[in-house]
Amino acid sequence: MTNDSGGGRVLVIEHEPAVAELERRYLVREGYEVEVETDPARAAATAALTRPDVVVLDLSTAALPAELYRRVAEAARPAPVIAVTGPLDQITTPGLGDHQVTRPFGPRLLVGAVAEALRRSTPPETPGVLRAGPVTLDPRGRSVTVGDRSVALTVTEFDLLAFLMDNPGRVFTREQLLDAAWGPGAGAGNRTVDVHIAQLRAKLGEESPIRTVRGVGYVLDA
Repeated sequence: MTNDSGGGRVLVIEHEPAVAELERRYLVREGYEVEVETDPARAAATAALTRPDVVVLDLSTAALPAELYRRVAEAARPAPVIAVTGPLDQITTPGLGDHQVTRPFGPRLLVGAVAEALRRSTPPETPGVLRAGPVTLDPRGRSVTVGDRSVALTVTEFDLLAFLMDNPGRVFTREQLLDAAWGPGAGAGNRTVDVHIAQLRAKLGEESPIRTVRGVGYVLDA
C-alpha cells in the first residue's frame, strides 16, 4: 500500500472506454499506475490478477450492483473498492462499503477519493526492529537481545542504544547523546554519558557494537 501522495496501483473498472480513459489520465497525472477493465464480467478476474492497491468500480449500470461489488471486493481484498454509483443507487443498493462516489462527478473528486481510500487502508507506520550484528532492538516492545540472550536495560540505557542503532556509523559527541537520551537542558554532565555507555557495553558483552571515538564521543558500528 501507498500513502495519499500517489504512486499506488489503481484498477479502474468502467464500461465506457472514453470515461475510463479520462479517469486513467487524471490518476496517472497524480503518480498512480493504472489498469483499466471495460468488461464488468471480467471485473473480479482482473482484480485477482492485477492485485491493485485500490479499485474504482462503476456500478451505475450494473444489473446486480451489490453482487458485482461483493465479487470484486473479495477478489481484490485487502484493497479498498470505491463504488461509482448513480444518483439513486445509494438508496437501492446499500452496503457498498465505506468508499462511494456518485455520478456525475469531476475527475479531481475521483482522484481525491482514491487518495482517501489508500490513506484509510494503509496502517500507520510503526518503528521497525533495529539490528547491529547480533544485537537486536525492538522499539515497540522495548526489548533487546544479543543472539538468543535477552538483555535487561534501564529506560535511559535503552534510549541511548536505540538512538545509536537508529544512526549507525554516525559519530556523536557526549553533548548530542545527552540531548537524545535525557532531553535538552536536562542538566546531566558528560560523565553521565560515559557511565551509561560503560553499563551498556557491560550488558551487551563482547558483542557490543558501540565504539569510542577518542576526543569526540561514540559511534555504533553496524
